[in-house]
This record gives sequence, structure tokens and C-alpha cells, in this order.
Amino acid sequence: MAEQVAAKQEANHTPEHGTHHVVPLSVYRNVIWALMVLLVLTLVAAHYNLGEMNLVIAVTIAVVKAVIIVLYFMHLRWSSYLVRFFAGAAFFWLMILFVLTLNDYFSRPWFRLQ
Repeated sequence: MAEQVAAKQEANHTPEHGTHHVVPLSVYRNVIWALMVLLVLTLVAAHYNLGEMNLVIAVTIAVVKAVIIVLYFMHLRWSSYLVRFFAGAAFFWLMILFVLTLNDYFSRPWFRLQ
């Protein structure tokens, strides 16, 4: 009888809790190559003067690199929805702080003189 109860409990146990996701080495190798390609792309984009598009290109490449790092090196890709939610909430809070900081920066009197 006790064996049947233990077997039912084992069948209902979700493997998500307490186990780790094993990532093949090839995934990390591909991620490193993607980051190196984006690094070279950043250097090439910085070499040419594209006016205001330099900033847009640099920020876009930086965001792509940050997303790759968060997804693969921080294992967010294989995390539960709760962990993803809190990572998104942290990113949202970071954006709020950036907006408030830029609001203060742009409202300074010395900024208007330029």
C-alpha cells in the first residue's frame, strides 16, 4: 500500500522544481559566435559616420546582445513563467529609472544653453 502511494506521489511530482536544465555546449558556442559577430558589427558601425543613425544602430545592437545574454547565460529561456515575469518587471523598473533620470537631465538649465 505504501509503495502505491509513493508511486502516485512520484508520478505527480513535477520535474521543474529542484532540477536543472542541461544546456549543450554547442548552444554556448553558438551564443559566443553570435556575440562576436555583433561585436564586429558594432565596431564596423562605429567606424562610419551615419549621423544620428549611429546611436540608433549602437543601441539596437546593444539591446540584441543584452537579450542574448539574459536568455542564454542567465538561463531565462528555460525558466518558469514566474521567473520570466519578475525579470520583465525588473527591466520595466529599470526603464522607469532611466526615464526619470533623463527627465532630470533634460530639465537642467545648462542643457538648454547648448
